[in-house]
Amino acid sequence: MIFLFTGCFTRTPQITSSATILIKTPAMKFYDKGFIFKYEDYTQVQIFTAGTVILDMKIYEDRVCRSTFECQDLKTFNRNNLHKSYDDRFLKELFDKNQKEVVFRDRENRILIKIRRD
Repeated sequence: MIFLFTGCFTRTPQITSSATILIKTPAMKFYDKGFIFKYEDYTQVQIFTAGTVILDMKIYEDRVCRSTFECQDLKTFNRNNLHKSYDDRFLKELFDKNQKEVVFRDRENRILIKIRRD
């Protein structure tokens, strides 16, 4: 009986913020308006272009899930999309910062991530 009630329960984020998000790496290029949703056990990043979601990514403590691929462990995600030298928690910590503007630049690996909250 409990399963029936909790199975239909929609989770609400603890914090929601709109932002202009730029993610530019050799493997990913996204730049537009979006939202950052902070839930108890993950952070969700959505980027929209012309009202269509072009990136929907959920960042957990141990994996990253995107709508375009199955979930990947953090080491695999970093190796494929950022750089293998990055700490496993790098991406989650970047999006969890509560600053108006976050800029991460790694010229050596050609990575630029900017988050400007509205």
